[in-house]
Amino acid sequence: MTLLIIDANSLIHRSFHALPPLTDKDGNQVGALYGLSSMLIKIIQDLKPDFIAAAFDRPEETFRKKEFKEYKINRSAAPKELIDQLIKAKDIFKIFNIETFDSAGFEADDVIATLCSRFKDSNLLKKIIILTGDHDSLQLVDRQKVVSMIPKKGISEFKEYGYDDVIERTGVSPEFIPDYKGLVGDTSDNIPGVSGIGPKSAASIINTYGTLEDFYQLAPAPKNSAIKKVLENKETALFSKYLATVRYDVPIGKIDLEELSLKKLSLEDLSNRLEEVGFYNLAERVRKSVS
Repeated sequence: MTLLIIDANSLIHRSFHALPPLTDKDGNQVGALYGLSSMLIKIIQDLKPDFIAAAFDRPEETFRKKEFKEYKINRSAAPKELIDQLIKAKDIFKIFNIETFDSAGFEADDVIATLCSRFKDSNLLKKIIILTGDHDSLQLVDRQKVVSMIPKKGISEFKEYGYDDVIERTGVSPEFIPDYKGLVGDTSDNIPGVSGIGPKSAASIINTYGTLEDFYQLAPAPKNSAIKKVLENKETALFSKYLATVRYDVPIGKIDLEELSLKKLSLEDLSNRLEEVGFYNLAERVRKSVS
C-alpha cells in the first residue's frame, strides 16, 4: 500500500505560474485552483495511492524566520490573486476528501517530515511518496520506503527521486542533505552556507568526514582551502545546517492511517462537486474515467 503526501503550497504556486489566468463567473481568478484540481485527478489516477494527505504552510512567522530574519528574504511577496487562491485551496482538498495539515510556526516541509516519521514504520505501507516542487524533501528519502516526486516542468511531468537518485544529483546520500546545505547554502531560502564552498567540495568533505558535527570533532588539518574555510566558519555552517534541517515534531495531533484512506472518495460525488465550482471540463474527465 502507498501513502501520498502532497506539498500543497508548492503545487499551488506551480499551478499559478504554469497556467494562464482563469476566472470564475464572479470574476475571481481560479487558475491555480483549476490546475491543482487537474493535478490531483492525474496523480490519483496515475499513482493510485491508498492513503493521501496534504501539508500547508501558514502565514505566521516560522521558527526559522524568528531566528534568522534574512531567511527567505529574497523571495518576492505573493500577488493578491495567488494569496486568495491559497486561502481557498483547502476547499479543493475537501472536494477530494483529502485531509490537510498545518501548524503555526512550521513550514509544510516540517509537516511532511512529521507525517513521514509517523507512518514510515507502518507494516501496512510499502511506499511513501512525497509530491512537492521543493528539493528540501530529498533529505527524507530512504532506501526502504520513502521517495520524492518533483515536477520536471509545468504541472504534468514528474521525476521520482529514490536513494540513489539523490546521490546522483547531489553527490551525498539523503541523510546528509542538511550537512550539504550547511556548506553550499540554499539561494532559494537565503541560507548562507560557507562562502567559497561549492557542491563538489561539500560532497567531498561530507563523504570523507560524515556530518558537520563529526568534521568539527575530528578537526582535520587544513590541508586545502576548502577544509580551511569550513574550519574557519563553524558557526555559520552549523547554523545553516540547522535552518536546512526539517523538523519531525510538528504538533499535528494524533492521526490514524485509516483516516487518510482514499476509499472514501466517490468519483461520482467528485465530478458533481467539481461542476459546482465551475470546473466542468474536469468534472467530465472524472466521469469518463469511470465510464
